[in-house]
Amino acid sequence: MKLNEAISQIKMPCEKAMELSKKRWDSIAKPLNSLGKLEDIVIKTAGILRTDKVTFSKKCVVVMCADNGVVQEGVTQVSSDITAIVANNMTRNQATINIMSQKNGGDVMVVDIGINADIANEKIINRKIMYGTNNMAKAPAMSVKDTIKAIEAGIDIAIELKAKGYNLIATGEMGIGNTTTSSAITAVLLDKKAIEVTGRGSGLSNASLNKKISVIDSAIALHKPDKNNPIDVLSKVGGLDIAGLCGVFLGGAVVGVPVLIDGFISSVAALLAIQLCPTAKGYIFATHISNEPAGRMLLEVLDLSHLLDCNMCLGEGSGAVAAYSLFDLAEEVYNKMSSFDEVKIEAYTPQV
Repeated sequence: MKLNEAISQIKMPCEKAMELSKKRWDSIAKPLNSLGKLEDIVIKTAGILRTDKVTFSKKCVVVMCADNGVVQEGVTQVSSDITAIVANNMTRNQATINIMSQKNGGDVMVVDIGINADIANEKIINRKIMYGTNNMAKAPAMSVKDTIKAIEAGIDIAIELKAKGYNLIATGEMGIGNTTTSSAITAVLLDKKAIEVTGRGSGLSNASLNKKISVIDSAIALHKPDKNNPIDVLSKVGGLDIAGLCGVFLGGAVVGVPVLIDGFISSVAALLAIQLCPTAKGYIFATHISNEPAGRMLLEVLDLSHLLDCNMCLGEGSGAVAAYSLFDLAEEVYNKMSSFDEVKIEAYTPQV
């Protein structure tokens, strides 16, 4: 689906369904609002699904995999070869996200949207736009055309998952160098200096961290991305994985499926999606606060309440999948708990 068409189809969540869901929660034999954010999960989802009959019966995490040319500048501890290796391992249930998804009841969808290698693995969904981005220290990361194509690939993935019956989509990524691109986008969108939003990624030394910050500052100075134009920012200092995830958030809003932010990188993608279409925010949940320096900053800007704070920064969708249990627990109580009338207890009433 074309980007403009997708944005035009995104509607506000259904207020009536949310009202009915709140009424159901208030009828359950427990103190009013006593499950806090678990109640909020179901109420918001009712608006997304446009019905108060809420279920999270089929879940998956979409892991967008792509390489980043900026790795050539020495901003990472390992080489880009690792992206393809880990992507392949994810199809063999050998990555952290596989173990967590198996335990919490969800599927793992691995997408090649820009790995810098030919991937001969039929279990990896091929949506390759480029063989990795350009080195943003020397040239724009992508053309505007390829940026939009990557977003549209993500939109289509979400639409396809809805057609297969998935009713909860988590977002994940794998791509060496993507904390550099995410930090660059964050610095631009939040009008911050690179040093304020850039972390060590997978364990950089002080010298390497300083190099990473310097590369981000230089790339921003070179390309002068327009913070009021998310496509411009994404194309100049972003990544294909981020663009793809941006599309997943928009696609979820098109077809009425809740989409979960993982951590730092997918928070950046969510912010870009919301800038492209503010209404999409009603379809997005934050799951945890990334341990990256800008993790909390982004959630504050997004104004989305997180569910977990575990000091995680693995990526892959691990924080989002960890939160599956809260969605399942919320659904279980909502659908199975007896009402005040059924247990013959006087209902609680709001106190003023």
